[in-house]
Amino acid sequence: MTKALVILSGGQDSTTALFWAKKQFDEVETITFDYGQRHKIEIESAKKVAEIAGVPNKLVKITALEQLADNAMIQDKEIVINKLTGLPTTFVPGRNLIFVTLAAGYAYGKGIKDLILGVSQVDYSGYPDCRRETIKSLEKTISLGMDFEFIIHTPLIDKDKKETVLMAKEYGALDVMKYTHTCYKGQRPPCGECPACKLRAKGFMEAGIEDPILSI
Repeated sequence: MTKALVILSGGQDSTTALFWAKKQFDEVETITFDYGQRHKIEIESAKKVAEIAGVPNKLVKITALEQLADNAMIQDKEIVINKLTGLPTTFVPGRNLIFVTLAAGYAYGKGIKDLILGVSQVDYSGYPDCRRETIKSLEKTISLGMDFEFIIHTPLIDKDKKETVLMAKEYGALDVMKYTHTCYKGQRPPCGECPACKLRAKGFMEAGIEDPILSI
C-alpha cells in the first residue's frame, strides 16, 4: 500500500497537489505549519480542505521563524521588493526548507517516503526555495540525514497558474478552491490587488474558469 504526506498550506497550489496525490497514492495525510503567519485564515483553510478531501491533517507550530524572519508574511509590513535581495518582502527565508525537513521527520515515524509539495518555478515571485534544483538537493539531504529514501513530488513545478487551475479541475479540486486562501492581505473575499491575488486571478481568467472563491 502506497502512502504520501502532503504539505498543505491551505492555498490554491497545495490544495491542487493534495487532490493530485489522492489519485496517485492509496493513503494520503497532510501536515500544516503554524509559523506565526499574520493570517491564521491559512490554517483554517488547510483544515477545511483536508476535511473535504477526507484526509487527516496534522498541525505543527513553529516559533523560530517568528523570531528570525523580518518580512510581510509575519510582520505587518508593506509588500515591496527588497533592495538587497531583489525578492519581494513576502519571501520567508528558509520556510520551505524547514517545512520539508520537519515533514520528513514526521513522515519518517510513519514509514512514509513520499512527500508532496505544491511549489512552482514558473508562476511565482522568484523564491529560491521553489526551484527544482533546491527541491532535488533537499531530497538528497533529508534522505542522507535520516538514512531513509525520501521522494519529494512537485506536480506543479513546471506549471503556470492557468495550468494549475486546469489541473485542479482535472483532479476534482475546483469546487474546493472556494475554501482556499491566497490573498496576502488575509481578506475574504480576496482583495484582488496584492501580487498573489493578481496571479491567481490571471490563472483563472486564462483558463476561462470563474474562481469559486469569488462566489462567497
